[in-house]
Amino acid sequence: MESYDRPSASREYPHPFVHEVKLTRAQRIRGIILGSILFPLRITLATLFFLIIWPIARLRLAGLSEEERSRPVEGWRRWFFHPIILLLSRAVFVSLGFLWVEVKGRRANLKEAPVLVVAPHSGFLDMLVLCPAQLATVVSRSENTSLPVIGALLEFNQSVLVSRKDPESRRKAVAQVTERLTSDGYWPQMLMFPEGTTTNGSALIKFKPGAFLAGVPVQPVLLRYPNKLDTVRWTYKGTTWVEALWHTTSQLYTNMTIEFLPVYSPSQEERNDPNLYADNVQKLMAKALGVPATDYVMEGRVPVNKLGGLSLPLESPARETLSLLDRNGLGPHEVEAALDRMIDRCQSGAQGSKASVEELASVLGLTDGRTAVTICGFYSKDESVDLRQIFVSVAALSGFVSFKSLLHTAFTLFDREGRGSLSAEELSDLMGALLGFPQHNTAELYAQASSQGQLTEECLLRVLTSHPTYQRVVNEYLQPEEAGSRLANGKAVNNNGNMHDSNGTPCYNKKSE
Repeated sequence: MESYDRPSASREYPHPFVHEVKLTRAQRIRGIILGSILFPLRITLATLFFLIIWPIARLRLAGLSEEERSRPVEGWRRWFFHPIILLLSRAVFVSLGFLWVEVKGRRANLKEAPVLVVAPHSGFLDMLVLCPAQLATVVSRSENTSLPVIGALLEFNQSVLVSRKDPESRRKAVAQVTERLTSDGYWPQMLMFPEGTTTNGSALIKFKPGAFLAGVPVQPVLLRYPNKLDTVRWTYKGTTWVEALWHTTSQLYTNMTIEFLPVYSPSQEERNDPNLYADNVQKLMAKALGVPATDYVMEGRVPVNKLGGLSLPLESPARETLSLLDRNGLGPHEVEAALDRMIDRCQSGAQGSKASVEELASVLGLTDGRTAVTICGFYSKDESVDLRQIFVSVAALSGFVSFKSLLHTAFTLFDREGRGSLSAEELSDLMGALLGFPQHNTAELYAQASSQGQLTEECLLRVLTSHPTYQRVVNEYLQPEEAGSRLANGKAVNNNGNMHDSNGTPCYNKKSE
């Protein structure tokens, strides 16, 4: 059995969420020698500057009431403390090896562009952009206020704070950002990273609409690190932030280029549609960088591609599962038998579809419990998993059944009351199982497939196989291995629901009855 471990069909562009610093032996030796000297020296200097910054930053708002703190700092508190913190902030980055920063273009003033949008976002060292931006106000997680020094700097900056766990906090932050951006110069200029997370810079991921909700002009700002070694990036997988800091400080110096592009003024259509506005600015910045503009986002700490409201994980849990089963010696017949045991368990009223890790190992025929734990982790955050999710997603990619047959089985599994139609919630659960990832935005699909409030299996199949957007999901993301087919008992099943024997002659698929 060949390995299933191959790039996901949902990934049209390079994976932007993985970065690994690749060193030759000579570079590694050089890094160890220089790092043993420069790393402790530079970290000590940076720490010293941070310790100086800490109390000065706190002094800026010292003695002010809550009401006074809710307004922009003016007068002597601004002209006295602002240049001191700006100078010390630059000194921190000089101590870390950023000796020179090349600035291209002209930073727009507050009246021209109330907000600067910066991309690509590579890591925490990107904050150097705040120096040529004159310490523009930022948006940060509220949890960061408890960090030493960082909390003081956020207070100094009068940052907009948001808790990602609290929906009410997000709503307040949106209202606060909109108020500041439309204050006609009352509040200072803001700076935002619209990608919302860090990437390796190989592509721009989908911009979040926060910076574009107010419908005011923005100034795009590009960040580049033109160095022989790409050391500054810290992403979802690969080099850790400690390794990034070590590799960066181990260089004699690190180059950075900041380019201020012309101000982008939105059209009336873009003002009315923040997502369109964000997409157009993303495309403009991607073109200037020479990289693709993608619909990739981080959702629940998982990188996904957005398509028609659906979230397609870049690293398919089903493909990962098949790869693990392959490495554990399970051939096609064993995988098919495991799927049969799984569907029998799901259709059993006594046991139900929920299974523990031990039960999952038994159903899959695994002797290694650690593999079962790993597979469980692909689909669940606790120690139990819904077997319907594993069955449907793995069966879709295994090639043992046609898509029509699989959808019929899945529809039956998620039609809890046997009505012959699915509710909006049940459709979300079904699509989540099919794609191996929770789906929270299936309203568009439900509207396309339902008729008079009823979503039947026939209507769902029609939309998934004929609608241009959802057809892509079926034909690309749910494509079985081997260019659309996987040999199953000597016969290949394609996504059109027909079976062919090994010489290409059509034959009847009993499983599609």
